[in-house]
Amino acid sequence: MREKLDKVLEWILIVLMSAMTLDVLWGVFTRYIVGSQAPWSEELARYLLIWIGILGAAWASGKHLHLAIDLFPESLTPMKKRRLMVIINLLVIFFVIAAMIIGGLRLVYVVTYLGQESAALKLPLGAVYTVMPLSGIIIVYHKVLDIMNELNSEQPAGTEKVN
Repeated sequence: MREKLDKVLEWILIVLMSAMTLDVLWGVFTRYIVGSQAPWSEELARYLLIWIGILGAAWASGKHLHLAIDLFPESLTPMKKRRLMVIINLLVIFFVIAAMIIGGLRLVYVVTYLGQESAALKLPLGAVYTVMPLSGIIIVYHKVLDIMNELNSEQPAGTEKVN
């Protein structure tokens, strides 16, 4: 299931990045060739970048690609390292639930309740901000799987072979 989710996220990110590239090229073309920039192109690029950044964080979480300072964990015994990784993943889960899921849902609710729309595209901003709780759910899913892998692994954390 994790691999399928990561593959879907990869394709969504590819589509969003391609759309943003085309949008920026269109904005440059209309500004410098036509002489008048399309009013919606900058706003669309901004919202696509938000989605790419936040969904990209969820994808990177699943692939373990986030920056980590591992000097301290590497000095621990394998069992202590496993415990530390479980604690770190639990802390990430609590932060993501508080900031991205609960905070994101509150943000979506408030801007939807107030009926806020984007200036040029007239998109409901609640739809733009749904990426926060959505990505939060994906990150929590990945971290729960990481904890389960740590607890069920016969091999202590940090002793896996590196190719």
